[in-house]
Amino acid sequence: MVAKLLDGKKLAMEIRTHLKQRVQELKQKGVTPKLVVILVGNDSASRIYVRNKHRAAQKIGIETKDIELPQEITENELLAYVKKYNEDDSVHGILVQLPLPAQINAEKITHAIAPAKDVDGFHPVNIGHLFMNDPHALPCTPHGIMQFFKKYNISLMGKHAVIVGRSNIVGRPMAAMMLNNDATVTITHSKTKNLSELTRQADILIAAIGQAEFIKKTDVKPGAVVIDVGMNRNDKGKLVGDVDQKEVAEVASYLTPVPGGVGPMTIAMLMEQTVKFAERGVQNVDGEVSNG
Repeated sequence: MVAKLLDGKKLAMEIRTHLKQRVQELKQKGVTPKLVVILVGNDSASRIYVRNKHRAAQKIGIETKDIELPQEITENELLAYVKKYNEDDSVHGILVQLPLPAQINAEKITHAIAPAKDVDGFHPVNIGHLFMNDPHALPCTPHGIMQFFKKYNISLMGKHAVIVGRSNIVGRPMAAMMLNNDATVTITHSKTKNLSELTRQADILIAAIGQAEFIKKTDVKPGAVVIDVGMNRNDKGKLVGDVDQKEVAEVASYLTPVPGGVGPMTIAMLMEQTVKFAERGVQNVDGEVSNG
């Protein structure tokens, strides 16, 4: 068996094409979706992420405003920027790029973003709605992963999904989305005992642990769908995932590559959510008019 690769680049391109049409329809109604991205400091990886987001937005017609702030900015100063854009009706989405400098409590900043503009989907209100199976905004990486299952007709009903990693960005919201789609979910983490025994039971294995090529062939049930969320550098400096791609491709039925798998889908979902927020604003206005 050789795993079929789940092509994130191709799927993201299809989604962007569809989003471009939705943006054009919004512009015909006098609304241009607008995303504000706030970057603090000079983290090189963060700069690359912000640049990629900016390019993706430009391609589909979303207006972006990149705010670059100094490393030494205070928490209160950053909160003031968030408040400013919360109150700006022309802005549909706000994203504060993580990580933040040590003097700033990232949780406090995330909680300060208005839930209706929270394109990252990390606000506790939005996470609460997700866990109640009434999603308003979704964390972009797990949301992108769900698109693979939809595109490739991979049924989740009754399947055993094992998630390696319990972060608020991937592991926890991923578990909620899988539950909402009728999978049976096991979350594993750094304190889990006999991890390989659990991963070998997975019909769908999602690796989001942040350790280069951690998941080996012997950790995977033959025929499993394997989603590799990792972005790491190995000892040779090569970009690799959390899954040993060469080994696991021999036993898995489907596998996301690194790069070109989950990464492009995360950015596509960020764009999709920005457009959705803009559409929601138009619907609200239309509703007020029709009710008047």
